[in-house]
Amino acid sequence: MQFFKNPNIDFMNSRKLAFLISGSLMLLSILSLIIHGGPRFGIDFKGGTFIELRFEDKNNPEALLNIPIDKVRDALAKHNLASSEIKHYGSPQEIAIQTGVEKEVDIQILESLQEEFPEYNVIERRKETVGPKIGGELVEGAIKAIFVSLGLILIYIMFRFEFRYGVGAVAALFHDVLITLGVFSLLDIEVSIPIVAALLTIVGYSLNDTIVVYDRIRENMKKRVTDYQAVVNSSINQTLSRTIITSGTTLLVVIILFFFGGEIIKDFALALLCGIVVGTYSSIFIASPILVEWEARKKPVKVTAKRK
Repeated sequence: MQFFKNPNIDFMNSRKLAFLISGSLMLLSILSLIIHGGPRFGIDFKGGTFIELRFEDKNNPEALLNIPIDKVRDALAKHNLASSEIKHYGSPQEIAIQTGVEKEVDIQILESLQEEFPEYNVIERRKETVGPKIGGELVEGAIKAIFVSLGLILIYIMFRFEFRYGVGAVAALFHDVLITLGVFSLLDIEVSIPIVAALLTIVGYSLNDTIVVYDRIRENMKKRVTDYQAVVNSSINQTLSRTIITSGTTLLVVIILFFFGGEIIKDFALALLCGIVVGTYSSIFIASPILVEWEARKKPVKVTAKRK
């Protein structure tokens, strides 16, 4: 199945514009992370307690409710928990409370809310508690996992192709992860363990797309074509239909998960959504153009004639 029959798009002619766009997005991501003091880690990393509650009318459990956040905060203020993060979670009658307190606070919260809302049943649906020491270890482990994976990828591609191919692939992966983190920082979304899993998934997905293009470049180079830029352009065009089909079908599934998968996996789906879009872009406009720029900057080898 092909979307394009013999496409001949000059991708490499737009590489400087692509570098400018990517550089701007990466700079914006870095600035956002600096302003926010780094990613906003969830309780998985910084420690604390997360509680998900559902309010139901005692007389009509099926009734749709809209629980005001202000009243919930007033109720928690009695236990010095007014600074907790409180938001609707999934629906207006479901509340998520995240606090830095590690001790068992769920009973106090339930009692306070039951007093504040006597006409409702307050049901605890989920609770997670993580200590700060464990959270710190998870942060360190997550960072190591990402950098170790990038290092191993560089070594793998260096042996399978050439060193410059590894540099191009790792630069594209770093680009994808940084921009995805930047989106989460700009939207003030927490980074949790599932998000780290999504980032590692993005690394694998983007790498797969890049290697497909690299494989085609290597095959076409066997034809001893002298114009390297033309070879790269031709290789991307030859794999374009495959890229669109793979990315398009995956993107469709992730979009459905984002809108209909529920609040629990919404952030995970958003990370994949950003990663697929940026990863598909980077395999064409980052990983491959780096090869062209590398080739253009290679110093010509001087040949000196031997004296007879």
